[in-house]
Amino acid sequence: MMKPMLSLGWALLVGATAVGARAASWPMFRGPNGSGVAEGAKPPVQIGPDQGVLWKIDVPGSPSSPCVWGDRIFLTTFFGEKLETRAYDRSQGVLLWSQVAPAKQLEDYHATEGSPAAGTPATDGEVVVSYFGSAGLHCYEVGGKELWRHELPVARIYGGFGSGTSPLIAGDRVILSRDVMDGPAIIALDRKTGRKLWEQPRPDSFTSYSTPVVWNHDGMSEVVVAGAFSMKAYDPATGNERWLLRGLPSSTCTTPVVDDGYLFFAGWSPGKADAPFPTWESRLAEWDKNGDGMLALEEFGWGPTLFRTGDTDKSGKIEVSEWNAFIEFAKKGENLLLCVRPGGRGDITATHVAWKSTRGLPYVASPLHYEGRIYLVKDGGLASCFRAGTGEPVYLQERIPGGAGSYYASPVGADGRIYLASLQGKVTVLEAGADQPVVLHQADFGERIAATPALVGNHLYLRTWSRLYAFGP
Repeated sequence: MMKPMLSLGWALLVGATAVGARAASWPMFRGPNGSGVAEGAKPPVQIGPDQGVLWKIDVPGSPSSPCVWGDRIFLTTFFGEKLETRAYDRSQGVLLWSQVAPAKQLEDYHATEGSPAAGTPATDGEVVVSYFGSAGLHCYEVGGKELWRHELPVARIYGGFGSGTSPLIAGDRVILSRDVMDGPAIIALDRKTGRKLWEQPRPDSFTSYSTPVVWNHDGMSEVVVAGAFSMKAYDPATGNERWLLRGLPSSTCTTPVVDDGYLFFAGWSPGKADAPFPTWESRLAEWDKNGDGMLALEEFGWGPTLFRTGDTDKSGKIEVSEWNAFIEFAKKGENLLLCVRPGGRGDITATHVAWKSTRGLPYVASPLHYEGRIYLVKDGGLASCFRAGTGEPVYLQERIPGGAGSYYASPVGADGRIYLASLQGKVTVLEAGADQPVVLHQADFGERIAATPALVGNHLYLRTWSRLYAFGP
């Protein structure tokens, strides 16, 4: 067990980093500690492709989100078979530098849904760290000089979807959870040198995309990450597993959030709540148009993402054995929103869940804890809101006016408002604290948005599939 003074030191160090970051930056995926909240910020409400724009520039399409510190915006990009980390000037959008992450081989990825540059960079104002499933971790000075690289085997993701996790900087450590089919693990590297400090296998989690967060409580820090079927906490100094909580989705896309001393998680994927699943015979009867006893992509009725997940041998056809394996895997998953109390050790499934719910669950968009409430957005443009202290619903699966569609970008909050971005290109600003989804503003950007917006001071930074926008006064 970690000594109390060492634990306290970690909590103070990581906590101070998080507080400083909140004031002037958006340092990782979903901002300070992945919270999605910009405390004290006052970003604009009236935004659109030609409204409130300070500048806009063309950038290569990728789903990773902007990362901001000081006068710089950091992005990962994929263009012309090159994986890059880029830095842009915040005031004008000028490209300051770019660094290529060499990859001997690109990971398999879903061309219309994923990207080899899906991970959002992380920064502490001194270094910026990027992760690519094809090339590992790469660290640079904020001025662009490469400091170190930690190469990793090419990520092999269940169904060939592609990587989705992002790195975390916690004090003097860079932490990455890499749930892949070959050797899933969470690792910590020295921030200055890239030397590996510890590695903890995650053998039961080979299909998830969650990013770790830091949970400070009771004078200590824990690194928490969700995975397939369970969520786990680790000692950031040693990598020792502190606790696990069972009963999560079979394929976890969302990232947990911490606030008010509690931890919150919400996620969905096909699971036991969807049983009884259709039989193979019924799917063939409905979908097998050419009568060959298999299902091709153009025949498969549940979309390309689940097709690629089921087509494990990459033959371009789903056979009965693959169908049965997929269904049995999915049946193990449980979909829920839950609130976790601090202080657990070992298996805390039955002891530290304060409350849970099974309605309004998101697939990709992570939950938002803001001003004492939990906000969720579900595909189809359905918003839900819960009181964080009790789990009591304020509203459940209420349709967002004009906000239909899928949501890969996660909700973010500042100045009494919630910002949502749909995959179809609609940005919606909701009033926080209302008893129903109240739309304050809505704009159509006319192209795909998979990246989560960044809120910094009086500014909002939005990445669409082909552009990076800066909005502000």
